[in-house]
Amino acid sequence: MQLLLLSSSRANNSAYLAPYINWITQHLQGVDELLFIPYAGISITYDDYLATVQQALAPQGITVRSIHQFNDVRQAVAQAQAIAVGGGNTFHLLYQLYQHDIVQLIKKRVTDGIPYIGWSAGSNIAGATIRTTNDMPIIEPPSFNALNLLPIQLNPHYTDYKPDGFHGETRDMRLAEFMQLNPDTPIIALPEGSALRMQHGVVQYLGTLCGYYFCHGQKQTIAANTEFDASFAPI
Repeated sequence: MQLLLLSSSRANNSAYLAPYINWITQHLQGVDELLFIPYAGISITYDDYLATVQQALAPQGITVRSIHQFNDVRQAVAQAQAIAVGGGNTFHLLYQLYQHDIVQLIKKRVTDGIPYIGWSAGSNIAGATIRTTNDMPIIEPPSFNALNLLPIQLNPHYTDYKPDGFHGETRDMRLAEFMQLNPDTPIIALPEGSALRMQHGVVQYLGTLCGYYFCHGQKQTIAANTEFDASFAPI
């Protein structure tokens, strides 16, 4: 599989997808048309969302078409050279994928070898389930089971920041609760500006900031260019 799972669409105050353009370009070598899935978008129209992605990728010579422009969405997935899934609300994204009956079809196309790029919610769904998303469940998908391209959990936009006087749950507390109930399931937490890449059977962490690996009740730092073994533990 060829996966590029980005934490976010921006880092700091960057332009849209700008911090990741080199990774995206490398990932899409030989691809000149990309199928974009905007279903995570809630407060933006799909047309506007498409235009934003087109503007970001046009200088790279990549034509972007959105799945919402096709009368037959299954055919669009079946014929795609590569697939990109944008951020927004993960619950709404997965709900729409189930509604259109393309969860398994996307998985098949990607496992057959076409490149997949996700950011934020689009990265969330590449894991086994969406149970470690940060999003509010504004709609109920038929299942939390996602694409399961990797048998792990993803947590994009990761931060361990705790504002002074804040008494709600921190991100680490929420992930600790997941580990309590699912001790054997790895979670890879991606701070903004970082990514997880899979090529030629090798999974690698990309980014200047450290990522984090949660499993068996422990939190472990992941340095840039760290690779993972068959059990998805950092090596």
